[in-house]
Amino acid sequence: MTAQHVIVTGAAGYVGRHVVTALLDAGAEVTAVVRPGRGDRVDERARIAELDLLDPASDLSTLLEPPADALVHLAWEAGFAHNAPQHMLRLSDHFRVLDAFSRAGVGRIAALGTMHEIGRHEGAITAETPTNPLSLYGIAKDALRRAVLAHIAPTTTVQWLRAFYILGDDRQNQSIFTKLLEAAEAGKTTFPFTSGKAQFDFIQVDELGRQIATVALQDEVHGVLNVCSGEPVALGTQVERFIESHGLDIALQYGAYPDRPYDSKVVYGDATEIQALMARS
Repeated sequence: MTAQHVIVTGAAGYVGRHVVTALLDAGAEVTAVVRPGRGDRVDERARIAELDLLDPASDLSTLLEPPADALVHLAWEAGFAHNAPQHMLRLSDHFRVLDAFSRAGVGRIAALGTMHEIGRHEGAITAETPTNPLSLYGIAKDALRRAVLAHIAPTTTVQWLRAFYILGDDRQNQSIFTKLLEAAEAGKTTFPFTSGKAQFDFIQVDELGRQIATVALQDEVHGVLNVCSGEPVALGTQVERFIESHGLDIALQYGAYPDRPYDSKVVYGDATEIQALMARS
């Protein structure tokens, strides 16, 4: 059987590098689309394409040689700055790129979404959970999801991969775990923190990469799909585990910061579908 050719955008990013490796390990041929100068961050087995993907002048057809079976769209800016204006300013560029790949004949498009599309919600998030995003990041992702499902899904298999909270490879992101490492290295022994009571769905980034790769390499499951652990854990508990496992001499100052107003008290993904798919792969 001929190996599938999968294009991965944002391939040098925090999640992208793990998706590229998972796809290659599964036997796919991968074209890793990266910003100029970032090719050395990606698994050397991939074909590297340095391209400013969202620039309207960029020639996307160069990525389709050979023709692609699937596209995994991970490219995004300022993912950890939830109210950065570029989320909205770049929205039409993301839609233009996905529409162009669809019209070029790419059979499957898997795009990374976020639980922040939902807004405040208590309990499990399913594919049918209504969305009411409260940050520019969530609003932009939600708008892109709606547009892609309405305009592209009728002719192309669309897999909207709704991600939750990601752990691991902590030097490569801008999360609280990165900031903890930086604070400890700076000699700080205390770390200002929220109440830590909110419960979230955490997943290791390498496992997330495997889940995304598994979804992208099949066409049986499509539509909105949670990529997650399905297990809610208190933020304070998860951070304390991180401190212990990394041997950090630092203590959390609970209550120093208010909880974010758009975070729910308990929110996690219904992992039934992704767990069944992973079990079959």
